[in-house]
Order: sequence, then C-alpha cells, then structure tokens
Amino acid sequence: MHMREINGVRLHHVVTGDPDGLPLVFANSLGTDFRIWDKVIAGLPAGLKILRYDMRGHGLSDAPDGEYPMAELVADVAGLMDATGFKDAVFVGLSIGGVVAQGLAVERPDLVRAAVLSNTAAKIGTEASWSDRIAAVRANGIGSIADTVMKLWFSRAFHAERADELAGWRNMLTRTPLAGYLGCCAAIAHTDLRESTPAIRQPVLAIGGDADGSTPPDLVRETAESIPNARFELIRGAGHIPCVEAPAAYAALLTRFLKENGLG
Repeated sequence: MHMREINGVRLHHVVTGDPDGLPLVFANSLGTDFRIWDKVIAGLPAGLKILRYDMRGHGLSDAPDGEYPMAELVADVAGLMDATGFKDAVFVGLSIGGVVAQGLAVERPDLVRAAVLSNTAAKIGTEASWSDRIAAVRANGIGSIADTVMKLWFSRAFHAERADELAGWRNMLTRTPLAGYLGCCAAIAHTDLRESTPAIRQPVLAIGGDADGSTPPDLVRETAESIPNARFELIRGAGHIPCVEAPAAYAALLTRFLKENGLG
C-alpha cells in the first residue's frame, strides 16, 4: 500500500511497469477506485511507467468532509505527479477523472503530454441535477441510487450476462465514503470548462460508449470537437465505464493513440 500526503490529504496510489518507460497516469470516475483500470493495463504494451491513484474521497484515499473544489482535485494529482516523478505524461481520465484531465492539461502542460478524455465532458449535467442527487444521497445513502447508477454505468447486456461482476461494481459504489461521494458530486456540479478546454493544445483521444447513460456519446463528442487536436472514438456495447465493460477494446484504442503520436 502506498499513501502520500498531498495538499493535506493522503492519496492512495500505486506505480507499476518500467521505471524508465513512458509515463501514463490513470484517474478514476465518481464512485469507483483505481481497480477499474486493471484489465486495461493488462492489455497495454510493455515499456510504460504507470501511476494509478484513488481520487480524493474514494478508495483508500482520505475523504474529508465538505465540498471539493475541482481546482483541489486537479492540484491533488498535480502534487502526486510532482512527488512521484511523473511529468510529460499521458493522462487518462474517466468521467470526473476526465474533468480533472482537462483542468490539468491547461494548468500544468508540463505534466501532460497527451490526454485521454473518457466518458466525460467540459460540463457534465446541471447544478440542479447534481443538487437533486446530493439531496437524495444525503437523505437516504448511496445505496438508494445504486440500481439507477448501475443502469447508467453498464449496458443491458452487461446486466444480463455478467450479473456477478455487476454486483461487485455495485458494492464498490455503495462502499464509497459518503463524504467523498458528496464532495465530488459538488465538484462536478460547480465545474464548467467550456471556455478553458478549447485551449488544450496537446493531442487528445476522447472515448464514448454508445450505452453510456451518464455522459452520452454526443456530449463527449461535443467536447472533443471543441479541442483543436482531438479525435473521438466510440466503443459500441459499452456504457459509462468501458474500461470495465470492454477493456480489450479500450486498451486497443489507447495503444493506437500512443503509437499514432509517437508515444508507444
């Protein structure tokens, strides 16, 4: 177990792969932890130095009370990358992790050589929709919304054919610290990067899932079209977490992106 205090919060993280390889950083989505990347990483080529971490409020990282400003989530991973020697990295972010990726690419271009914006957007949802979710979770717990969230996260086929695995991901969601879940909901609710994200100049791969109920593919595509050097790819038969539902397809897209940009 590796814990490091960054900005007053202990972040759980792990570094694997080739110590001299291309640096690659993975940021998780709301209600998950860095295990969502396991099968993708298994499908990537050798020669990569990989940093995975649990976002503030998730997994084994600290979960302080209160709202989490998106700037703090960006500063968390920037500090972690500085502390672990990850610079000029390819940053892969899913959902809220993709929002963090957008902020980091603009604010710390020295840390981000290229970015993968997966199942994310410059603005996700509305303040009203997030306020409703926060109120429901505060009143009745994460379990009260878990079944609905699973329908947004995974395709009908996943529900029908991989029920045991689905139960595990549902457990991951419901066991997320309440303070962490609410804090990150607030971060998403108050974030609108539609003016700053078009300033990203690094190569960008945007990934959507055609069964994604949280960030529909048209929303992901809209963000990609606002970035000068971005390409959008759709994974068919996958929902909001394609790194879990279709890891081989996800790893293939990421590998091709690295090679096309002379990174792999």
